[in-house]
Amino acid sequence: MKRIALVEDDAAIRANYAEALTRQGYEVETFDTRARAGAALRTRLPDLAILDIGLGDDNEGGFALCRELRAASAALPIIFLSARDSDFDIVSGFRLGADDYVTKDVSLPHLLARISALFRRSEAAKLPSRAEDVLIRSDLTLDINKIAVFWKQQRVELTVTEFWMIHALVKYPGHVKNRDQLMREAELTVDDNTITSHLKRIRKKFLLVDASFDEIETVYGMGYRWRASL
Repeated sequence: MKRIALVEDDAAIRANYAEALTRQGYEVETFDTRARAGAALRTRLPDLAILDIGLGDDNEGGFALCRELRAASAALPIIFLSARDSDFDIVSGFRLGADDYVTKDVSLPHLLARISALFRRSEAAKLPSRAEDVLIRSDLTLDINKIAVFWKQQRVELTVTEFWMIHALVKYPGHVKNRDQLMREAELTVDDNTITSHLKRIRKKFLLVDASFDEIETVYGMGYRWRASL
């Protein structure tokens, strides 16, 4: 049984999510403050952590806790589940090492899908890759089994959502993918601005690996594509 740590200061929200996750067969341990969560999780890490950002009077307690958990384990799946939906908060969460970021208006099936995807990725990382699970486009290597992307043999640290967006683009280089197609691939239901924000973050992550990266093209009025030269 997978063990999930849920850190949420609102008692009703905490109880609702804990009950829903328990019904799915997860063992759920709940915390209402950063201090309580930090003390318990330092002793025993969960299999996955779900964090709110604001925890009581600590407006950025979840960010601090994410930093602590990531320092304790590079492989621990971490999801932010927050009412805060600004680009600043989302980017901050990813920069601190979160694997995914969803807002509290997310549907339960969508949240469960994100959790399952992260568990699948963490389990797949322990297995050897199979040739049929690896997609190669010139300098890009995409390992579907491990949910991993490499550019010029260097790992690009993408979230699960970002991985499936890249997968949608590189399957058919030169083909334009519109917003709806990218949402279906990444199991998202968001607006155009959020899709744009995801693509901006993806580009930035590739640029950290290679300052000359320019493979994702914006086709104005239509969508995005991976350069056909690959």
